[in-house]
Amino acid sequence: MRGFLRDNALTLFFLVALVLALVGQAISGWSMHNDEQLASAGATVSLLQYLTSSSFAVDIAENWQSEFLQFYLYVFVTVWLVQRGSPESKPPGKEGRETDEEQRVGAYATAESPRWAAAGGWRRAVFSRSLGIVMGVVFLLSWVGQSVAGRAAYNADQLASYQDPVTWVAYVASTEFWNRTLQNWQSEFLAVASMAAFSIYLRQRGSPESKPVGTSHAMTGIGG
Repeated sequence: MRGFLRDNALTLFFLVALVLALVGQAISGWSMHNDEQLASAGATVSLLQYLTSSSFAVDIAENWQSEFLQFYLYVFVTVWLVQRGSPESKPPGKEGRETDEEQRVGAYATAESPRWAAAGGWRRAVFSRSLGIVMGVVFLLSWVGQSVAGRAAYNADQLASYQDPVTWVAYVASTEFWNRTLQNWQSEFLAVASMAAFSIYLRQRGSPESKPVGTSHAMTGIGG
Protein backbone atom coordinates (compact mmCIF):
# COMPACT_ATOMS: atom_id res chain seq x y z
CA MET A 1 0.00 0.00 0.00
CA ARG A 2 2.80 2.41 0.89
CA GLY A 3 4.47 1.60 -2.41
CA PHE A 4 1.25 2.32 -4.31
CA LEU A 5 0.82 5.66 -2.55
CA ARG A 6 4.43 6.65 -3.24
CA ASP A 7 4.34 5.58 -6.89
CA ASN A 8 1.06 7.40 -7.55
CA ALA A 9 1.41 10.30 -5.13
CA LEU A 10 1.26 13.03 -7.78
CA THR A 11 -1.98 11.78 -9.33
CA LEU A 12 -3.55 11.05 -5.94
CA PHE A 13 -2.63 14.51 -4.63
CA PHE A 14 -4.40 16.25 -7.47
CA LEU A 15 -7.41 13.92 -7.33
CA VAL A 16 -7.86 14.74 -3.64
CA ALA A 17 -7.42 18.43 -4.43
CA LEU A 18 -10.04 18.07 -7.18
CA VAL A 19 -12.56 16.49 -4.81
CA LEU A 20 -11.97 19.14 -2.14
CA ALA A 21 -12.34 21.92 -4.72
CA LEU A 22 -15.55 20.38 -6.07
CA VAL A 23 -16.99 20.11 -2.57
CA GLY A 24 -16.08 23.72 -1.87
CA GLN A 25 -17.52 24.87 -5.18
CA ALA A 26 -20.72 22.90 -4.59
CA ILE A 27 -21.31 24.37 -1.14
CA SER A 28 -20.42 27.94 -2.06
CA GLY A 29 -22.35 27.75 -5.34
CA TRP A 30 -25.39 26.33 -3.58
CA SER A 31 -25.29 29.10 -1.00
CA MET A 32 -24.91 31.80 -3.66
CA HIS A 33 -27.72 30.30 -5.76
CA ASN A 34 -30.10 30.32 -2.81
CA ASP A 35 -29.11 33.88 -1.89
CA GLU A 36 -29.98 34.96 -5.43
CA GLN A 37 -33.26 33.08 -5.27
CA LEU A 38 -34.22 34.76 -2.00
CA ALA A 39 -33.25 38.17 -3.36
CA SER A 40 -35.63 37.67 -6.30
CA ALA A 41 -38.39 36.09 -4.18
CA GLY A 42 -37.70 32.68 -5.71
CA ALA A 43 -37.69 29.24 -4.12
CA THR A 44 -34.51 27.87 -2.60
CA VAL A 45 -33.20 24.40 -3.45
CA SER A 46 -31.55 21.60 -1.53
CA LEU A 47 -27.89 20.78 -2.02
CA LEU A 48 -28.81 17.66 -4.00
CA GLN A 49 -31.10 19.68 -6.25
CA TYR A 50 -28.32 22.18 -6.86
CA LEU A 51 -25.79 19.43 -7.66
CA THR A 52 -28.12 18.05 -10.34
CA SER A 53 -28.96 21.48 -11.75
CA SER A 54 -27.83 22.95 -15.04
CA SER A 55 -26.30 25.89 -13.17
CA PHE A 56 -23.82 23.64 -11.38
CA ALA A 57 -23.18 21.49 -14.46
CA VAL A 58 -22.33 24.41 -16.73
CA ASP A 59 -19.85 25.84 -14.23
CA ILE A 60 -18.06 22.49 -14.04
CA ALA A 61 -18.12 21.77 -17.77
CA GLU A 62 -16.90 25.17 -18.90
CA ASN A 63 -13.80 24.84 -16.73
CA TRP A 64 -13.10 21.26 -17.74
CA GLN A 65 -13.40 21.92 -21.46
CA SER A 66 -10.90 24.77 -21.31
CA GLU A 67 -8.41 22.68 -19.35
CA PHE A 68 -8.57 19.77 -21.76
CA LEU A 69 -8.42 22.11 -24.76
CA GLN A 70 -5.20 23.48 -23.30
CA PHE A 71 -3.67 20.02 -22.96
CA TYR A 72 -4.97 18.89 -26.36
CA LEU A 73 -3.41 21.86 -28.13
CA TYR A 74 -0.19 21.61 -26.14
CA VAL A 75 0.26 17.92 -26.94
CA PHE A 76 -0.06 18.54 -30.68
CA VAL A 77 1.52 21.98 -31.01
CA THR A 78 4.71 20.89 -29.22
CA VAL A 79 5.25 18.27 -31.92
CA TRP A 80 5.97 21.02 -34.43
CA LEU A 81 6.75 24.19 -32.48
CA VAL A 82 9.66 24.77 -30.10
CA GLN A 83 10.70 27.33 -27.50
CA ARG A 84 14.45 27.66 -27.14
CA GLY A 85 15.51 27.43 -23.51
CA SER A 86 12.26 25.94 -22.18
CA PRO A 87 12.17 22.50 -20.53
CA GLU A 88 8.61 22.27 -21.87
CA SER A 89 9.90 22.14 -25.45
CA LYS A 90 11.94 19.89 -27.68
CA PRO A 91 15.28 21.39 -28.76
CA PRO A 92 15.23 23.46 -31.96
CA GLY A 93 15.86 21.20 -34.93
CA LYS A 94 13.86 18.33 -33.44
CA GLU A 95 10.51 19.54 -34.72
CA GLY A 96 8.23 16.89 -36.16
CA ARG A 97 7.12 13.35 -35.39
CA GLU A 98 10.69 11.99 -35.10
CA THR A 99 11.95 8.69 -36.49
CA ASP A 100 10.74 5.23 -35.53
CA GLU A 101 14.09 4.64 -33.86
CA GLU A 102 13.79 7.76 -31.73
CA GLN A 103 10.22 6.85 -30.80
CA ARG A 104 11.05 3.16 -30.23
CA VAL A 105 8.23 1.83 -32.36
CA GLY A 106 7.98 -1.06 -34.79
CA ALA A 107 11.30 -2.81 -35.26
CA TYR A 108 12.90 -0.48 -32.69
CA ALA A 109 10.49 -1.35 -29.87
CA THR A 110 12.12 -2.92 -26.82
CA ALA A 111 10.93 -5.69 -24.52
CA GLU A 112 9.58 -3.02 -22.17
CA SER A 113 7.73 -1.10 -24.88
CA PRO A 114 3.92 -1.18 -24.83
CA ARG A 115 2.54 -3.94 -27.05
CA TRP A 116 0.90 -1.57 -29.50
CA ALA A 117 4.18 0.32 -29.98
CA ALA A 118 5.64 -2.83 -31.52
CA ALA A 119 2.52 -3.55 -33.55
CA GLY A 120 1.88 -2.17 -37.00
CA GLY A 121 -1.08 -0.73 -38.86
CA TRP A 122 -3.95 1.01 -37.13
CA ARG A 123 -2.93 -0.09 -33.63
CA ARG A 124 0.39 1.72 -33.78
CA ALA A 125 -1.23 4.71 -35.49
CA VAL A 126 -3.86 5.00 -32.74
CA PHE A 127 -1.44 4.40 -29.87
CA SER A 128 1.01 6.92 -31.32
CA ARG A 129 -1.69 9.58 -31.02
CA SER A 130 -3.62 8.20 -28.04
CA LEU A 131 -2.77 10.99 -25.60
CA GLY A 132 -3.96 13.71 -27.95
CA ILE A 133 -7.01 11.68 -28.96
CA VAL A 134 -8.15 11.21 -25.36
CA MET A 135 -7.55 14.88 -24.53
CA GLY A 136 -9.47 15.91 -27.64
CA VAL A 137 -12.40 13.61 -26.93
CA VAL A 138 -12.70 14.77 -23.31
CA PHE A 139 -12.54 18.38 -24.51
CA LEU A 140 -15.34 17.81 -27.03
CA LEU A 141 -17.51 15.99 -24.49
CA SER A 142 -16.97 18.75 -21.93
CA TRP A 143 -17.66 21.42 -24.54
CA VAL A 144 -20.90 19.74 -25.59
CA GLY A 145 -21.82 19.29 -21.92
CA GLN A 146 -21.19 22.98 -21.32
CA SER A 147 -23.37 23.94 -24.26
CA VAL A 148 -26.25 21.67 -23.20
CA ALA A 149 -26.16 22.64 -19.53
CA GLY A 150 -25.55 26.27 -20.40
CA ARG A 151 -28.57 26.35 -22.67
CA ALA A 152 -30.73 24.81 -19.95
CA ALA A 153 -29.56 27.38 -17.40
CA TYR A 154 -29.96 30.22 -19.89
CA ASN A 155 -33.49 29.14 -20.81
CA ALA A 156 -34.43 28.88 -17.14
CA ASP A 157 -33.43 32.52 -16.74
CA GLN A 158 -35.30 33.42 -19.93
CA LEU A 159 -38.50 31.78 -18.71
CA ALA A 160 -38.16 33.34 -15.28
CA SER A 161 -38.14 36.76 -16.93
CA TYR A 162 -41.01 35.81 -19.30
CA GLN A 163 -38.82 35.64 -22.40
CA ASP A 164 -38.71 32.96 -25.07
CA PRO A 165 -36.25 30.06 -24.66
CA VAL A 166 -33.63 29.48 -27.37
CA THR A 167 -32.57 26.44 -29.34
CA TRP A 168 -29.21 24.74 -28.81
CA VAL A 169 -27.87 26.17 -32.07
CA ALA A 170 -28.99 29.67 -31.13
CA TYR A 171 -27.37 29.35 -27.71
CA VAL A 172 -24.06 28.09 -29.13
CA ALA A 173 -24.05 31.07 -31.50
CA SER A 174 -24.88 33.52 -28.71
CA THR A 175 -22.60 36.02 -27.00
CA GLU A 176 -23.56 34.43 -23.66
CA PHE A 177 -21.99 31.12 -24.67
CA TRP A 178 -18.85 32.55 -26.23
CA ASN A 179 -18.27 35.00 -23.41
CA ARG A 180 -18.27 32.12 -20.92
CA THR A 181 -16.09 30.03 -23.22
CA LEU A 182 -13.47 32.58 -24.24
CA GLN A 183 -12.90 33.94 -20.75
CA ASN A 184 -11.72 30.45 -19.83
CA TRP A 185 -9.69 29.90 -22.99
CA GLN A 186 -7.71 33.12 -22.69
CA SER A 187 -6.62 32.28 -19.14
CA GLU A 188 -5.45 28.81 -20.22
CA PHE A 189 -3.46 30.18 -23.15
CA LEU A 190 -1.86 32.78 -20.88
CA ALA A 191 -0.87 30.10 -18.37
CA VAL A 192 0.76 27.90 -21.03
CA ALA A 193 2.62 30.79 -22.64
CA SER A 194 3.81 31.98 -19.23
CA MET A 195 5.07 28.53 -18.25
CA ALA A 196 6.95 28.11 -21.52
CA ALA A 197 8.57 31.54 -21.23
CA PHE A 198 9.19 31.77 -17.47
CA SER A 199 10.84 28.34 -17.37
CA ILE A 200 13.60 29.64 -19.63
CA TYR A 201 14.95 31.98 -16.97
CA LEU A 202 13.41 30.80 -13.69
CA ARG A 203 14.06 27.57 -11.75
CA GLN A 204 12.37 25.32 -9.22
CA ARG A 205 14.90 22.99 -7.68
CA GLY A 206 13.97 19.32 -7.95
CA SER A 207 10.96 19.82 -10.23
CA PRO A 208 10.87 18.02 -13.61
CA GLU A 209 8.98 21.05 -14.92
CA SER A 210 12.11 23.15 -14.39
CA LYS A 211 15.64 22.92 -15.68
CA PRO A 212 18.33 22.12 -13.09
CA VAL A 213 19.21 25.29 -11.21
CA GLY A 214 22.67 25.64 -12.73
CA THR A 215 21.65 24.88 -16.31
CA SER A 216 22.18 27.53 -18.97
CA HIS A 217 19.16 29.59 -19.98
CA ALA A 218 19.74 28.50 -23.57
CA MET A 219 19.44 24.77 -22.83
CA THR A 220 16.17 23.35 -24.13
CA GLY A 221 14.11 20.33 -23.17
CA ILE A 222 16.00 19.41 -19.99
CA GLY A 223 13.97 18.77 -16.84
CA GLY A 224 15.31 18.84 -13.29
